[in-house]
Amino acid sequence: MKLEFPIFQIVNEEGQLTDEKYKERMTEDLVKKFYYNMVRIRTFDRKAISLQRQGRLGTYAPFEGQEASQVGSALALEKDDWVFPTYRDHGATLAFGANMARTYLYWNGRVEGCVPEEGKKIFPPAVPIATQLPHAAGAAMAEQRKGTKNAAIAYFGDGATSEGDFHEGLNFASVFQAPVIFFNQNNGFAISVPIEKQMNSKTVAQKAIAYDMPSIRVDGNDVFAVYFQTREGLDRARNGGGPTLIEAITWRYGAHTTADDPTKYRNQSDSDKIREAQDPLLRVECYMKRNNLWDEEWVAKMIGEVTSEIEQAIKEMEAFPKPNVNDLFDYVFEKPVWPITKQKEQYFQLNGRED
Repeated sequence: MKLEFPIFQIVNEEGQLTDEKYKERMTEDLVKKFYYNMVRIRTFDRKAISLQRQGRLGTYAPFEGQEASQVGSALALEKDDWVFPTYRDHGATLAFGANMARTYLYWNGRVEGCVPEEGKKIFPPAVPIATQLPHAAGAAMAEQRKGTKNAAIAYFGDGATSEGDFHEGLNFASVFQAPVIFFNQNNGFAISVPIEKQMNSKTVAQKAIAYDMPSIRVDGNDVFAVYFQTREGLDRARNGGGPTLIEAITWRYGAHTTADDPTKYRNQSDSDKIREAQDPLLRVECYMKRNNLWDEEWVAKMIGEVTSEIEQAIKEMEAFPKPNVNDLFDYVFEKPVWPITKQKEQYFQLNGRED
């Protein structure tokens, strides 16, 4: 029985290759694809925070620092796979093909923001903690029954491992050998609670032992390690090998949400030190420079394209028709019930207009 879970790494903080067996698979196209997607979602993330501060978005959950975990895992998927994100995994969904304007709409409280691109199996972001894990197991079981090779991935934070849904999801997937990856981004905090105060286990990965499930800890700031280990888990799943639990050790630089003050529960100078030493984008940049893949002209052009894409997405988001307030009341239940009907009447009376 496996009891030790060292952190798997392919490229270290200085951009040096630490596992030669992956070198041939790390093509220039793949490396640039990683870097492009990480720059794209970081730029998206920073712009979203700026928009929220201007009152143009609602409360927003940033992910800066976790780009390698989200991009590496999302790019390992095939186009017909399922993605079950939390409210912090819009970087992964964007890398998987989610519409950017609609992703911004989600953060404006619009139901349209939960509608994926045609043909993309992206579940609405789960705000209740860990509820998406049984859903992912169920979707994977359905694909299994249909006889497809499609798989599912469920994203979740370290706090989710303290919820019953975490164990139920892993148990179902294990019993039925469902083709699903349980992808944990362990950033050390469940909002304000450090991981050592919410579990006595030394790792998240070891929790898979109870379910006789393969698991691994990876350097979540190493996009190469995340990508190849997720690919291996998915390949195993597609070929009848069942689920895998991946624990990606990473760090979120900023607040839990834009309504949060992280200085109340952690030393933000530690976050600055981690950024200097372990930043996932800097690591890919260092690797590219060490291996003569860095191209200033390509980088400048790419950043320009990303910036233009984001500005266009914001224009689309802000040009979207205003929401119909009736939707708040009319779709709670299949048939109207008197408490909601009364609330609807009171709302329109207070706002001086009729339905």
